[in-house]
Amino acid sequence: MPKPTGLLDRPGSQSDTFWYTAKTKLLGPPLVNEQLGEQRLSKPLALGVLSPDGISSSAYGTEEILIALLPVAGLAAFTLILPLTLVILFVMILVVLSYREIVMVYVRPGGSYVVARENFGPRIAQICAVALLIDYVVTVAVQVAAGTAAVASAIPAIGPYKLEICVGVVVLMAFGNLRGLKEAGRAFAVPTYLFSGSVILMIVVGLVREAMGNLHAIPASTMHGTYALGAGTDGIVSAVMIFTLLKAFANGGASLTGIEAVSDAVGAFNPPEGRNARTVLVTEGLILGVLVAGISWLAHTTHATPRIVGYPTVLAQEAQAVFGSTVVGHLFFLLVQLATMLILYTGANTSFNGFPFLTSYVAGDSFLPRWLLKRGHRLVFSNAIILLTVTAIALLVIKDADVNSLVPLYAIGVFTAFSMAGFGMARYHTSHRAPGWRPKFIINFSAGVLTLVVVGIFAVVKFTEGAWVVLLLFAILVPALIRLNTEYRAEAEVLDTVTGEQPPPPPHYSRRVVFVLVDSFDLATLAALRYARSLRPTQIRAVHFVIDSVRAEKLRDKWTRADRGVALDFIDCPDRRLIKAATDLAEREVAVEGTHVTVILPRRSYSALLGRLLHDRTADKIAAAVSRIPRSAATIVPYDVPSRVAVLQERQAAKSTAASAAAKAAKAAAKGQPPAAANGWPQPVIVTPPSPPGDTAVEEAASPAELAREGEVAAAHSLFRKRGPVTAAGVTAIGAVTGGKVAVEGKVRVVEIRPVERNSVLAVEINDSTGNLTAMFYGRSHIPGLICGARVRLTGSVGLKEGQPVMINPAYELVSLSD
Repeated sequence: MPKPTGLLDRPGSQSDTFWYTAKTKLLGPPLVNEQLGEQRLSKPLALGVLSPDGISSSAYGTEEILIALLPVAGLAAFTLILPLTLVILFVMILVVLSYREIVMVYVRPGGSYVVARENFGPRIAQICAVALLIDYVVTVAVQVAAGTAAVASAIPAIGPYKLEICVGVVVLMAFGNLRGLKEAGRAFAVPTYLFSGSVILMIVVGLVREAMGNLHAIPASTMHGTYALGAGTDGIVSAVMIFTLLKAFANGGASLTGIEAVSDAVGAFNPPEGRNARTVLVTEGLILGVLVAGISWLAHTTHATPRIVGYPTVLAQEAQAVFGSTVVGHLFFLLVQLATMLILYTGANTSFNGFPFLTSYVAGDSFLPRWLLKRGHRLVFSNAIILLTVTAIALLVIKDADVNSLVPLYAIGVFTAFSMAGFGMARYHTSHRAPGWRPKFIINFSAGVLTLVVVGIFAVVKFTEGAWVVLLLFAILVPALIRLNTEYRAEAEVLDTVTGEQPPPPPHYSRRVVFVLVDSFDLATLAALRYARSLRPTQIRAVHFVIDSVRAEKLRDKWTRADRGVALDFIDCPDRRLIKAATDLAEREVAVEGTHVTVILPRRSYSALLGRLLHDRTADKIAAAVSRIPRSAATIVPYDVPSRVAVLQERQAAKSTAASAAAKAAKAAAKGQPPAAANGWPQPVIVTPPSPPGDTAVEEAASPAELAREGEVAAAHSLFRKRGPVTAAGVTAIGAVTGGKVAVEGKVRVVEIRPVERNSVLAVEINDSTGNLTAMFYGRSHIPGLICGARVRLTGSVGLKEGQPVMINPAYELVSLSD
């Protein structure tokens, strides 16, 4: 398929950041949305791709039963394992029958969560969501730990490093999935068929050898590091034995995890989706049943005993006993271990597909943070993959990658999802009452009850071994998810303005005041002032909160010399509470009726790490506080310092080159020789004009280096220009006006509408560096061109009000829109 073209293929003016370049090198080029395709699965391919999680559970289910039985029942454990296996198979059959109904009704992805949400509502469904989230995390840890134990069974030397290997495998899985690894490839189906075929071959060969009488129990003398064998009990009905049997049943329940994977991907099947999914589900159940029954029977026959360190596994001991110690037998033993490792690692990888999609469904229902909905660089849910990776690795480290320690955390989540799905389908049948619904209702309701009983058994017999952690997570996460949804719904109610009614008219404010908070006089501040003028407010005020009086005096000097046409107010802030000072300022202004306040905060932007080190994000804190005040808004104007520094460095280098060339030219002129270029032609002599007269006083107030830097920066960006005294013919300086009819010229500093009796007046204040004058235009609310920053000439009679010159309805001439 040709690569789609779009914005990603166009060269831009912005260079890529270091982190983006590194991510591209590591994960590959970004994918565009058109490449987000969906691959349909045939039944054989679906069985191979969707079954590893379920089928691979048979590799350690029997071993977990024996771990619970041996310390109490002793050798009788190898007899008790058979009836316990039958009970587990009965539960498996009921769960498979229950999910047969689910895949026929719910074709959409989501499985148990969708069933619970549709039938019990989104809030109750969060119990199922938490159960599945826990299940996916523990699945990664258990499957990877079991897969590594299979490798250690064949190569015991790597056993002491099982934790490091497990962590490395999880990181590799995360890396592959962040690159956009697709589970629907044929390669992912190979482990399922390889494991099923090799283990079934082992079972068949073992049964044949047993029938021929040459399959014997493993001698106890050859076993080292096994769990201690108990002395047994007086009866099967003793309290200790009953508890042990329940504990063994709970351990064996781990064999059923992963059956629900088919229901999570019904929509990926070839049509008819439901019928094909049902066929694959039943086939998976049959294979799993054969494997669990066969491995348990061989354990009964060979007396394969679990080891405390976790390897060699029961399955590995059975394979060694069945195939023998010949070269061919050892090759088949290695084949079983290889297949076991592959299917367990593949089963762990299914969580990297299921967990991100589940979190996206729950986040789409507004019960998880919305950043889990975001697809990343390679069109995968990167945030969810990283979250799963971190939690799974933490779990492996805490439990030292021990399968037996992880199992108590495993099945509670799985069986809770089974129970919710069973009860949800039972409710579906009672509400829809389709033909033949009663038998289906009985199946789903029975599955719900039985799996709920299993959850209760797990919670009791595994409580001290780690089940309490899962119960605590349920108690914390379910209310937390519901609380998060409440917050999202409250936000939606506030922000949702799309209704069937006519929207209210926009508010009309007679005064719009803009405050520019000034910390220092630099390019960031000038950019904020320029943005403030673009808002066309009635009044602009620059404000500096005085914390350091010496620094404030320097700022006053710089501001006065720059002559920006905006007065700088200094407000004392002795307690250094800048946020409170800013909110107090805004609150005082909005107290005037009809006033809206905008606070502009210049922020110097650096790289993420450097910005954190250099600045404490005061602008963000002030903006958040001001935005909570009615009729107030805050705007942060970023100024990219690194890019500006690069520009200035280039200009300084060019200036140094020009100065060097000028010096050479002057030297050549002094010798009476015209300067020559590289091509031999004479160059014009560059003469630097003398400084304007007004610069002498300025130089006395600041160092030459400082002035040169500020002048270069300001001139380069055309941010301000020094103006001399007014020399236009017929124009009087405002500071010299005493009365009578005059013409004045200045920059508009304030524009505001003032209400009067049954009318309004437009007040325009101008400044010409010698003073301020206010022009009152009665009956006007707006005059085109008269905006803050514009330069205007006013002609009219001047009166004095409170010592300040005022013109009433003067003639006006727009000299320039802005400086």
